[in-house]
Amino acid sequence: MQEPTNALVRRHFLRDCGLGIGGMALASLLERDLRAGEPSGRPRGENPTAPKPSHFPATAKRVIHLFMAGAPSQLELFDHKPKLAELEGKPIPPSVVKGQRYAFIQPDAAVLGPRFPFARHGESGAELSNVLPETAKVVDHLSFVKSVHTDLFNHSPAQLFVNTGSGIPGRPSMGSWLSYGLGSVADDLPAFVVLQSGGNLSGGAAMWSSGFLPGSHQGVPFRGQGDPILHVSNPKGLDRAAQRDTLDVVRSLNEQRLDVVGDPEIATRINAYEMAFRMQSRAPELMDFAQESQATLEDYGAKPGGAGFANNCLLARRLVERGTRFVQVYHSGWDHHSNVEGGVRRQAAQTDRACAALIRDLKQRGLLEDTLVVWGGEFGRTPMVESSAANNRENGRDHHPQAFTMWLAGGGTEPGRTIGRTDELGFHPVERPVHVHDVQATILHCLGLDHRRLTFEFRGLDFRLTGVEEHDPVHELLSHA
Repeated sequence: MQEPTNALVRRHFLRDCGLGIGGMALASLLERDLRAGEPSGRPRGENPTAPKPSHFPATAKRVIHLFMAGAPSQLELFDHKPKLAELEGKPIPPSVVKGQRYAFIQPDAAVLGPRFPFARHGESGAELSNVLPETAKVVDHLSFVKSVHTDLFNHSPAQLFVNTGSGIPGRPSMGSWLSYGLGSVADDLPAFVVLQSGGNLSGGAAMWSSGFLPGSHQGVPFRGQGDPILHVSNPKGLDRAAQRDTLDVVRSLNEQRLDVVGDPEIATRINAYEMAFRMQSRAPELMDFAQESQATLEDYGAKPGGAGFANNCLLARRLVERGTRFVQVYHSGWDHHSNVEGGVRRQAAQTDRACAALIRDLKQRGLLEDTLVVWGGEFGRTPMVESSAANNRENGRDHHPQAFTMWLAGGGTEPGRTIGRTDELGFHPVERPVHVHDVQATILHCLGLDHRRLTFEFRGLDFRLTGVEEHDPVHELLSHA
């Protein structure tokens, strides 16, 4: 096998400079001494996800991101617009839609009124539709942003944009940026875990990719039942001692290779093997919902050995409780181009109870104070109706990037606030517009990270989650504001 080029160069340099065995031995000793005193160099087998200090004091230690893939209709959930009921069936005013583009409808499509009644709840008086009865019970722990807008109006790029800051695959995801910026405090669980329910995701695995960051910051998909990761258990006939011996040999070989080529992905591989070994002890306990009280299971609607959104929300709480930095909970099925009323009702029935239970559970355990919970999709839905006999669609809503609603709770956010407002048709923000990058900057800020300083050099450029344009955290959301 051909020897690596850099090894040849090194050997020839030593020979041509006249260094003998003694000189090489001295160099080796000096290198060892230098390495012993290096806090941030490349010691053999270094943990690439070791904890790192934040830029400033954090109000949150961890994040649970409840991503509603497919784009929930804000007009059926959070942003009540009685004017739409008045105008239902009439073309939307041309001045409102001038210059707009849509995926499936014409800009002059007829108005569709809200499908559900709304009411105010809690001391905050936040207005919710009647398909969110459980969220209404925890509404005073939440803060709503009703003026979020995005740059993209098709699902795959828009989902990537919310999760990675770019509509193009290949960028690091938000969880990867947090793992890179802060490291992990969990010794036997990944810093960044991904949970899925409800079907396929348009953005795919690129939404939890580490992109050009080291692979150690990649999101780790967990299954909702059984072993969280396939093949994490030993095969029959291989006990823990034999596995430890095998891993020690593999580690030694990897460390030798790391010394030769200096590839950081080898350190990632070493760390991954060791993490998998430690997880074998942690995984059964993590997945054992029998440890939970019957009252907790009923509150979430979760079942031991089951799967789905409710189980994933409970698993998210168990993960952050055990040190996981970022839990990404995806739930698909919110794309309602037809029958938006029936679709929203079904999805709310699957998610409302567990979302509220998660907030209550975190609060009861003293975790909500330093756990940031974020709820939202990739964009909103149009005030105009989507109906097409050719596509077998009626009474739906098209993609709407101009305005949608997200909510946040805990982690240093001020509960009971509503930020931003849209016009009487729910079309454009008219008060405190909030860009998706502003939301991302807010999440980083709560974790003690300045989004402008959290950068990574790639191909000669300093990249960051929030792009190159000027964006800021939404300070009105923060408890110290």
